[in-house]
Amino acid sequence: MKTLTVISPIYNEESVIEAFYTELSAVLSRLVGYHSTILFVVDRCTDQTLPILRRIAQKDPTVQVLALSNRFGHQMSLLAGIDHCDADVVVMMDGDLQHPPELIPAMLEKYEQGYEIVYTLREDARQSSLFKRWTSRLFYRFINWISEIPISESAADFRLVSRSVIETFQTQIRERNQFMRGLFSWVGFNSVGVRFRARDRFAGTTKYSLRRMVRFGLHGIVAFSKRPLQLSILAGTIFAFFSLIYAVIAFVQYFFYASLPSGWTTLVIMIALSTGIQLICLGFIGEYIGAIFDEVKGRPHYLVSEKINFNHE
Repeated sequence: MKTLTVISPIYNEESVIEAFYTELSAVLSRLVGYHSTILFVVDRCTDQTLPILRRIAQKDPTVQVLALSNRFGHQMSLLAGIDHCDADVVVMMDGDLQHPPELIPAMLEKYEQGYEIVYTLREDARQSSLFKRWTSRLFYRFINWISEIPISESAADFRLVSRSVIETFQTQIRERNQFMRGLFSWVGFNSVGVRFRARDRFAGTTKYSLRRMVRFGLHGIVAFSKRPLQLSILAGTIFAFFSLIYAVIAFVQYFFYASLPSGWTTLVIMIALSTGIQLICLGFIGEYIGAIFDEVKGRPHYLVSEKINFNHE
């Protein structure tokens, strides 16, 4: 019998976590040929999520809980789950019930056909705002333009992976700023996509604020493309060229025209525009230097404060 572990990163989901566990365990109990466990990775919460999961794990020995000591973020929670998993097959999904557990059997069918990564392509829930859908589409189009690694506009952190893929992440892919959606595309392996429609939120609110979404997007850009640095060089070259042309014009005006101050507005506009471009380029450079700084410090990806039902450790 093969082993299956469902990894679910959790943060402040007290209003939905019991319903998610009930629905997921019902789906897993109907699987044939798999011994299933659920691994909840709890980013340090400010509500009652962890006490609820303690009670669930006390009653159900197939539920494991990995409590992190601080809020390390969604991607590091996924990595923590990967590091503490030794199953033959792993499914990663959010615990807010927007990722439907009933899709797991279809994903396992693809795995049985020989696919080592079964990723999902999300169709947004009806309650998703137009702004969120538009910005998400714009981000993925931008990152696909600047990156050599294709990432689907509908990509979600709901996927199935084989043991060999898990071992790759456990032993070889250890960078600090991990952008999982890109990394699972980058590693290759035999992959296939499955479409699903995201549900409306059962309860609670999204944990991705605009600020966290921007940080998430910047991590993806820095992790998978050097093109912003190359574009900085291009922008500098273009402005240097126009500056040279303007210098020639100013030189001619100085000797042949008395109305030299008339170009003052043009000069101010060019200085302001070029300064803005320079600051944007410096910002991109700062992001890359910050990523290097994180790698050089060599801090742990995450810290664990509590483990529940990890009997073999």
